[in-house]
Amino acid sequence: MQPNTLLDAILDEAGISHAGLAARVNQAGRKRGLALRYEHTAVARWLKGQRPRGQVPDLICEVLSARLRRPVTLDDIGLGVPGEPPAPHGTSLSGFVERATALWRSDEQRRPHILGAPTLSGTSAVMPVWEWENPPEDTDVSRGGPRPVTAGDIAMLRAARTHYEQMYRRAGGIATRSRVVGFLNAEAAPLLRGSYGDATGRRLHRATGALVAIAGICAYDSDAHGLAQRYFHQALRLAKASGDRGLGAYVVALLVNQSLFLQEYRQAVAFAETALRAADRHITPALASDLYAMQAKAYARLGDGTNARAGIHRAERAAERIRRGHEPDETGYVQPGLVNVQAAEALLSLGELEAAQEHAKAAVDTPAHERGRVHRLALLSTIELRRGNADKAAAAAKRMAEQARGMESQRLRDRLRAVREQLVRSGCSGTAEAAEMIDGALRVPL
Repeated sequence: MQPNTLLDAILDEAGISHAGLAARVNQAGRKRGLALRYEHTAVARWLKGQRPRGQVPDLICEVLSARLRRPVTLDDIGLGVPGEPPAPHGTSLSGFVERATALWRSDEQRRPHILGAPTLSGTSAVMPVWEWENPPEDTDVSRGGPRPVTAGDIAMLRAARTHYEQMYRRAGGIATRSRVVGFLNAEAAPLLRGSYGDATGRRLHRATGALVAIAGICAYDSDAHGLAQRYFHQALRLAKASGDRGLGAYVVALLVNQSLFLQEYRQAVAFAETALRAADRHITPALASDLYAMQAKAYARLGDGTNARAGIHRAERAAERIRRGHEPDETGYVQPGLVNVQAAEALLSLGELEAAQEHAKAAVDTPAHERGRVHRLALLSTIELRRGNADKAAAAAKRMAEQARGMESQRLRDRLRAVREQLVRSGCSGTAEAAEMIDGALRVPL
């Protein structure tokens, strides 16, 4: 069930509370001879995605039209197809833009039905990827709006993406998300509704899609997986509108990573294969190496050692072809040593501890951004402990705790807790100090 962000947005525009809408719908129903007894709890269910029965959608339009003094249609309130939930991407690019910006607005206002949105599964999870890969394409993305979009506007969006990505790496997704979502509402939404030709529009949708992907990453890092998934789906639709297959493949890679976390391993394999196939020559060596490596991890978790090792080999070969300065900004996360991290995790799942240790050590010895160093040290600590090297595990855990201090990231906190539990369970001498340091890092409030 998809949250109805359009209804949420128009209620806020009209200045009507949940209880107020329920009362007005009851009153409008009485004029039609209907005995309705809706309360604010019913409106809350509608906002979560439940479709009102019978004539109620029409009554909602009637109430809002009178309040706003303009016609309000079923499409305007996210109830355009009787008996079905609102389509995730709308019936047109302009319809998608309205749905997307309504979600940004609801997120910025911390609406509970958005923050707690469940993850999509089955067809709902797969369809956005299928729609990205397959026709029809957007033949013309031009739009007439109140203000012209300039090259400077697009440059601003690109600079913002870089800024928020760096903030995420330093401070974590919890601290960054409210800022990037605020920027989307204040700056990106008016531009999408602006005036632009096809060429400018494609650059605009590309820049916005890359920024929306950062919002998704921050939501993922905040443990809001349903919301993160919806941001990734939005970014994928914007990538399709831009015509940039490489950007779309990058967004699919984010979905692959989330699928791994959610233990949807077969979906991770399929999504990675889709990105590699659909982007084809548009995919860069850095992105290809990450997709192959994540496939390897998924195969390893499925117990398929043959395909896991083949994926590691393909990832290593792709990584050898990376040329810094010839990659798009989005693949900057594929830093030296990342393939070693992914390979170590895959080999750890297969129980090949010696090979996993070699890759983990190589990753730790390679420079990385702050967030990457925490994950690399956590992985090394886990492997060392599994190999019976408690002292080395404790040393890596101490470095990890020092590096993680001040980062507001639910994913990093989960990683720290996992390492701490492993150290404590080992019962080895020398691990107590490391566990205490991790406790200190975890005491920093989020």
